[in-house]
Amino acid sequence: MTLAEMPVPADPESRSPSDLQRLTEAILAFRDERDWKQFHSLRHLIVSLNLEAAELLELTQWKSDADMAALVADPAGREALADECADVLLYLLLLTAEAGIDLPAAALAKIGKNAAKYPVEKARGSSRKYTELE
Repeated sequence: MTLAEMPVPADPESRSPSDLQRLTEAILAFRDERDWKQFHSLRHLIVSLNLEAAELLELTQWKSDADMAALVADPAGREALADECADVLLYLLLLTAEAGIDLPAAALAKIGKNAAKYPVEKARGSSRKYTELE
């Protein structure tokens, strides 16, 4: 399916509850049960998201592609990778909830912007930035 073929309801209210929405509700409930909202300013959430992303990055430090394939093949390594990915996702959900951002709508809008900057006929197979495409 291409981007143009994807059905996307513009109105968030017309969409059915998604896994992302349920995850957001779950992490907000987890936070609220512990009275942690007081620590979750937008700035602190952005910092925390980046700290978790750095922990994800740390898993790759000094590793080759073969090392990474071995990490994913090992159940303990795969679990460590999954845990760090989950931490990044959960902080992103907290951040977007705090900022009032509809994450699925924002992501789809960004894909549309990227599609305009990187037309298939110019970008296919190229790693160049959109400003360098001819």
